[in-house]
Amino acid sequence: MGMDNIIFLENLEWFDDTGKALVHRIPEKGSGEIKYGAQLTIRENQVGVFFYQGKAIEAFGPGRHTLKTGNIPILTKFVSLPWGMTSPLRAEVYFVNMKIFTNLKWGTRDPVAFKDSELGLIRLRAFGVFNLQIVQPVLFINSMVGTQGIFTTGEIDEYLNRVIISRFNDYMGETLDSILNLPAKYDELSEGVAKRLQQDFSRFGLGMQHLYINSITPPPEVQQAIDDRSRMGLFQDMDKLMQMKAAMAMEKASQSAGGSGAGMGMGMGLMMPAMFAQYFTKAHPQSGPSGAQENFLCPECHNSIPASAKFCPHCGHQLLLFKQCTQCSKNLAPTAKFCPRCGYPAEGKPKPRFCSKCNTENLTDSTFCNQCGEKL
Repeated sequence: MGMDNIIFLENLEWFDDTGKALVHRIPEKGSGEIKYGAQLTIRENQVGVFFYQGKAIEAFGPGRHTLKTGNIPILTKFVSLPWGMTSPLRAEVYFVNMKIFTNLKWGTRDPVAFKDSELGLIRLRAFGVFNLQIVQPVLFINSMVGTQGIFTTGEIDEYLNRVIISRFNDYMGETLDSILNLPAKYDELSEGVAKRLQQDFSRFGLGMQHLYINSITPPPEVQQAIDDRSRMGLFQDMDKLMQMKAAMAMEKASQSAGGSGAGMGMGMGLMMPAMFAQYFTKAHPQSGPSGAQENFLCPECHNSIPASAKFCPHCGHQLLLFKQCTQCSKNLAPTAKFCPRCGYPAEGKPKPRFCSKCNTENLTDSTFCNQCGEKL
């Protein structure tokens, strides 16, 4: 039911047909005259945030809820005659999609600088995917969505990608000495970067569920140097080299032999996997994505809490946030003008950090420059 009628009450609900919408506002354009007694239906994967007269009044969990405003059917139109038959008691409902948005891509648009202990200064490209979820609906609306009618993952792709690359560059510079040791550190890098990004994302009411690194690729000449070194390492054990050559010679002999050699070839074909497995295979534990859905964690005591909770049942920490300090991430009251911890203005933006060598702008708490790799 639309909000341009005079008599009838509204039934407000929303379905995401695109799979990419983070927030949808009703009405989508402007504000509305939601009437007293309007019905709001929230699904299990949604949260409804009710704004009345410009302020966030309440966040509603799954179920059917009755909205209370000063707009009375029919009577409101007569009372609003001085405002051109438009009631000044404006109201909106923001539907927040609480599902986990998977397969969001991140990657380096331009190669990032990395100081390798053995290869010197090189430039790397990195690509991967991450999963995103809204954990603080009101904070997300106030800090990122603003007054937009529809807010999708495409609206924040570029910003989140820049933050991920900056944290990735910092973590690589602090924990990895050479890319020659990179293959064994993919999981460690993924977990470390994801932990560092938690604070960046939480400032906007977002949570990063997982981050995966698909590839980290150096320039072609560096790849060639790595391949040459790998070949040298393979043939350091001459005993294994001779065994491999003997096995290859036997395989060729079995293929070229006729008559009874056909049986020999078949037998060798069955024996070859076991022969090579003895020298060249290693056991790797199988791993796969867990089907279990993770619960929310309290940012204060880190205990598991229900998604619809407004206060932590374990420590009483306030979970429904309106805004955070952009400098130190301290939770702020809705009317706060300055941060009680660091004194930074509540509406202030974090100051960018410029590299002293190439003057490139980086994030406030970056450790290494994304352009030249210099430590800030």
